[in-house]
Amino acid sequence: MCGIHGLIHLDGKPVEPRWLTAMGDVTAHRGPDDEGQHIDGACGIAMRRLSIIDLAGGHQPISNADGSLTIVCNGEIYNYRELRAELQAKGYHFKTGSDSETLLHGYAAWGDEVVQHLNGMFDFALWDARRRRLLIGRDRLGVKPLYVLQDGQRLAFATEAKALLQLPGVRTELNRDALGDYLHLGYVPAPLSIFRGIRKLPPATLLAVENGHVREWRWWRLSAAVDRKATEADWVQRIREGIDRSVHMQMVSDVPIGAFLSGGVDSSAVVAAMARHGDGQPIRTYAIGFEGGSAEQLYNELPYARRVAELFKTEHHEIVVKPDVVGLLPKLVWHMDEPIADSAFITTYLVSEFARHDVKVILSGVGGDELFGGYRRYLGAHYAQRFNSLPGWARRVASATAARLPADRHNKWLNMARLAKGFIASAEMGADERYRSYLQVVSRESVAQLMLAAPTAGADDRLHAAFASAGRDDELNRMFAVDAETQLPDDLLLLTDKMSMAVSLECRVPLLDHELVEMAAAIPGELKVKGGTLKHLMKQALSPQLPDDILHRAKRGFGTPMGAWLKKELLAVVRELLSPAVVRQRGLFRPEAVSALLADHESNRSDGTDALLALLNLEVWSRVYLDRRTSADVADELKSLAAPRGAKPSRAAVPA
Repeated sequence: MCGIHGLIHLDGKPVEPRWLTAMGDVTAHRGPDDEGQHIDGACGIAMRRLSIIDLAGGHQPISNADGSLTIVCNGEIYNYRELRAELQAKGYHFKTGSDSETLLHGYAAWGDEVVQHLNGMFDFALWDARRRRLLIGRDRLGVKPLYVLQDGQRLAFATEAKALLQLPGVRTELNRDALGDYLHLGYVPAPLSIFRGIRKLPPATLLAVENGHVREWRWWRLSAAVDRKATEADWVQRIREGIDRSVHMQMVSDVPIGAFLSGGVDSSAVVAAMARHGDGQPIRTYAIGFEGGSAEQLYNELPYARRVAELFKTEHHEIVVKPDVVGLLPKLVWHMDEPIADSAFITTYLVSEFARHDVKVILSGVGGDELFGGYRRYLGAHYAQRFNSLPGWARRVASATAARLPADRHNKWLNMARLAKGFIASAEMGADERYRSYLQVVSRESVAQLMLAAPTAGADDRLHAAFASAGRDDELNRMFAVDAETQLPDDLLLLTDKMSMAVSLECRVPLLDHELVEMAAAIPGELKVKGGTLKHLMKQALSPQLPDDILHRAKRGFGTPMGAWLKKELLAVVRELLSPAVVRQRGLFRPEAVSALLADHESNRSDGTDALLALLNLEVWSRVYLDRRTSADVADELKSLAAPRGAKPSRAAVPA
């Protein structure tokens, strides 16, 4: 696990080592254990290393015996031992015990098809000196991010966008083409990034630079075929075996390893499998809760996590926090590279920081909701069918009543009203638009009302393209395929990577093992979600291992009580950063539209949590990146806004 970066001059100009060094210095948090670079004329590749496998011998870059091939790789190749044995049988000699070296010799044996042999999370850069060819690539699901900058003279790449900003001639500018997408979805979908001139390499994509020519292609796609021959019992057994195999494979490590544990189905399934494959030592588990009032208690899953920890006799660690959100935001937005409207980035950072005191590798349950039907939006068709079976007059009354209901996700009853409003409003939509209505942060109509200039590139195109490539009659699996193309890599996996690596912690996601993903994609949707029960099939598979109070408890996302914080701890900051004067000066949005959004949220007329967080984080990002201020400087400013009059803000940004 590390961060990689590099560049190639298309005009043959030699690479200067100092620019690779600058790129590595700004991403030192990704690899505090080691660094290295390889320059061959017009091409230079480099890395920062977090040592996980072959601690002594795994220094990168790694070259083959004659120096004709050199590689840097970020991530883990979980089947490297099997590949190593296969390549040794073909006559290839290994210098290290590193998993990255299997990719190097695999390229010599199979060329670009080497990626088809890999099971893992990775991005890599390989220099083929004989062909004067640079090849970079990204894993199937996009677990590891990769940014690309390309102009007329050079192509540069890096695991984090901030590394590309260190290159000469690169200006830090907002990509206005991405702004509409960001507001609509709460994240910037690939291939766009928030930076003008910098893009994301999409998941499962290879890019080659040879003889001054650049070629890019997709090397894997999720199959649209659904298997209706297997019985429910068959699928239960396959899921059970698939999770067990994947977790066992991803436990490979030469350093201490642990697991995030929320007490939800996904993290509990991972811990259960880890316990079966432990070496006799208890599994280390880490859970987080929030200190505060009723809103914070809605996100307190510590009793459930404790229940699972006791069941599997883990070495359990808990932290209860009252985070300095105001002080944290600038720092975390800097680490994220791009603003995001998913408050899970805060939780992920805090629990990663906590776990990093003990371990360097952590396993997470990210991906289980997508694979096995765990999101409420997957119930849309179920409730739409019920709603549309009502008489017309009843539907009209229900719609009119729902529209007037207050909404607040951090109050049990107001949250139920919020969900009811969403389901009823979308009941008569087509499947694709219904999905969009559940997922959107700001509707397309509201985006147009908020922005001073009409969006030049709409999220409509991003989701439309994802739906077009999904090509399925099965509605639930169609949504899963779209999730795998959009929200999963560009929101959940991006924040998981950036927030864990901010504290030099490697986070693995065994439920997104590509073989398990391919199997899940073939399960009929009516078995994944059955009779209105989310994760029906997965719960059946896990029933011998987990108790009913864990399998069937109410779902709670891995986020924060952000909506409540926006009305309390963050209120003064939000009112200032989204004030008409500040909004007008930034020149992106209509001040009156932003003020109306804030007023509706404060009065509970609507739940504007995600939209306000999107706007707030964009302004914080602008102060850090566009205004070129340090995150500490911005944090001090925000804390002075939030502090009572006469109080002196502290620079500390640690949990209480």
